[in-house]
Amino acid sequence: MAEHAFDDTLLAGLVELRHDLHRHPELLYETHRTASIVAERLRTMGCDEVVEGIGGPSVVAAIRGRGPGRSVGLRADMDALPIHEQTNLPYASGISGKMHACGHDGHVTMLLGAAECLARKRDFDGTVVLVFQPAEEGGAGAKAMIDDGLFDRFPIDEIYAIHNRPGTPVGHFAITPGAAMGSVDEVKIEINGKGGHAAMPHQATDPLVAAAAMIQSIQSVVSRNLDPIGAAVVSLTTIRGGDAFNVIPSTVTLGGTVRTLDEGLRDTIEARLGEIVSHIAAAHGMEAECDYIRHYPVTVNHAAETAHAAAAASACVGQDKVDPHLPPTLGGEDFAFYLNDRPGAIIWSGNGESAGLHHPAYDFNDDGIAFGMGYFLELAKARLRA
Repeated sequence: MAEHAFDDTLLAGLVELRHDLHRHPELLYETHRTASIVAERLRTMGCDEVVEGIGGPSVVAAIRGRGPGRSVGLRADMDALPIHEQTNLPYASGISGKMHACGHDGHVTMLLGAAECLARKRDFDGTVVLVFQPAEEGGAGAKAMIDDGLFDRFPIDEIYAIHNRPGTPVGHFAITPGAAMGSVDEVKIEINGKGGHAAMPHQATDPLVAAAAMIQSIQSVVSRNLDPIGAAVVSLTTIRGGDAFNVIPSTVTLGGTVRTLDEGLRDTIEARLGEIVSHIAAAHGMEAECDYIRHYPVTVNHAAETAHAAAAASACVGQDKVDPHLPPTLGGEDFAFYLNDRPGAIIWSGNGESAGLHHPAYDFNDDGIAFGMGYFLELAKARLRA
């Protein structure tokens, strides 16, 4: 990394911080300890403004450059996952059933390291806004912050984020133009029949039979109702009903998720699921309800900002180590809410051959901290050129 030879003491301190955050994971809107540490460090390094509590236990800070100019936001997510860690690392989670299995401890550390360099040099015009967000993992923390006035308090012109990527070498970056990550929706189906003795099914109305028909039919939504060029997944992942081998239950519930890269397909899938559930239930002489819950929209990288992000990564590590056309994934990201409100882009940073995201053996690669810092600094320098 030619242009960013960071001080060994700085990097060692950041690794120590990352390990501390890893030992103390916090879920969703519980990120009080993490936010407190972040806020204290930002104040110590001399940020011009540090605000806590926008939309939950968050921290937002402003670093102003040498002169007036635009405002660029840099975001890191802080929350962990409800997973029991299986790494046996000396800094493994000290809280049973909670772990940083998605690298948010690393994201926080990279942005804090970049913030320290930006606050010290201030070799840019305009303002860098640092957004440390809770509840990315299913809690829509980004939306909560926007709804609570994030962009009113800090009028950001464009916003960027990093997410680590297992399987991509450390020191490499990748980005997807346009639709980069899928929408995240939840499906809950309740089928109400009439319970009875399993030896006398004619006296009952069996919701398990209807559930089986629904499961089969729902699998045809993607293959027969959508344009095959589009990308979508409908996965039913839970079924609950009955407690005894000789009793037909009165109620069965199904659950699952829907992912797509197109908001129009999202609408079509929601409509078709409602039709399938109600019609199959009626055909079996019972009633059913399909509750379709929209969590995160499609994450769409903006064209110009994607180019800016790729250029900053290339300046950091070299063009040969940046993939500017990575295929999209149907995994979701609540960074989508920011991108629906402001132009911006999210880029992937290599984590090496680690376990996958959300895996109990996953760990963020400390060697990636310097590259993430370098990327943020290159991006701030390019977008707020003095």
